[in-house]
Amino acid sequence: MDEVAAQAAVSKRTVYKQFADKDGLFAEVVMGVSGTVDAFIDSIEQALTASDNLPRDLGGLARIYVKTVMLPRVLQLRRLLIGEATRFPELGRHYYERGPERVIAAIAGCVARLAARGLLHAPDPLLAAQHFAFLVLSIPMDRALVRGESSFSQAELERLADAGVEVFLAAYGGAERRLGHRLSKLNRDVGAAGESPTFVTYAAEAVT
Repeated sequence: MDEVAAQAAVSKRTVYKQFADKDGLFAEVVMGVSGTVDAFIDSIEQALTASDNLPRDLGGLARIYVKTVMLPRVLQLRRLLIGEATRFPELGRHYYERGPERVIAAIAGCVARLAARGLLHAPDPLLAAQHFAFLVLSIPMDRALVRGESSFSQAELERLADAGVEVFLAAYGGAERRLGHRLSKLNRDVGAAGESPTFVTYAAEAVT
């Protein structure tokens, strides 16, 4: 509490007037995530609701997503929650419901609407949204939380986000995109076997 008072440039007595103890302060810090989440959910809606170029718009969203989650203060909060999970299980649950779960739900809603337009093939939009989040976030997040790494360059985060989107679209892209991906793979396999890929190449170009 002394450090908090010093950082806020107020007396410790003032801090205690607002928060009964360290546990109360901890809970308030965790629950303060809502404002950041609201802003990010707005960016999800803006990026995807009327998308006319899904690879571009998903890529832009993925880059914002990974850069937001990998902010030092966000990582510090997640580490703190993990470390205090046994003492404050309810706090961790509330944080997840107010933060990550709301973001996933917003992405799932957009996925469902994109699927209705034929831009994605996602029978289970919630699962697709969870896959999107894992593909975009898991590599840097695991390295940050497990190995303690924090010095990711913007270029590295963007590369990981772009790769995650590429895999996501290969699995969930609309019918033409998924057919094109399969034909392109077949083309590579045929070429590797020493056969002529002429027909496969023509078919792949026709649908991509």
